Amino acid sequence: MSNQAPNEARVITLRPATAPAPVTGPAARPVGPAAPVADAPQRPRPVLAPRQTPPAPRSREPLWRDLVGDVLRRERLAQERTLKDVADAARISMPYLSELERGRKEASSEVLAAAARALGLGLTDLLSLAQGELTRLAQVRPARHRTPSASHHDGMCLAA
Repeated sequence: MSNQAPNEARVITLRPATAPAPVTGPAARPVGPAAPVADAPQRPRPVLAPRQTPPAPRSREPLWRDLVGDVLRRERLAQERTLKDVADAARISMPYLSELERGRKEASSEVLAAAARALGLGLTDLLSLAQGELTRLAQVRPARHRTPSASHHDGMCLAA
């Protein structure tokens, strides 16, 4: 068994703790349920280094799921249809369709085909519209310099 209290977590020190500055006055002694028990041993708290934030990318590549979701939402709104109406026609749940439109979920080809059919589109229509959006965004972004080891394809290649 353990010698710790049942509702007390065990702390493993990662780095040696530095002694905190002593607090004086009324704030030095907590009151209420958060107040430590007088005979409970005080454990040193680990001192963690501040989190290093990675540098922001210069320009973020658009995600395919965001592009497809934008096309689905744009088509649905152009037809003045509700999420419920399209989700029922596609036989998928309304929350799932909403997540697809917001780019939160990566949909299977079957789900994308069902959503496209519910909007009166074919899967190729949906993917062509998304590819057109990707091409448009690629033209807006500044082009990166090609290196000799870059791909030999001058056009855009998509893989499923």
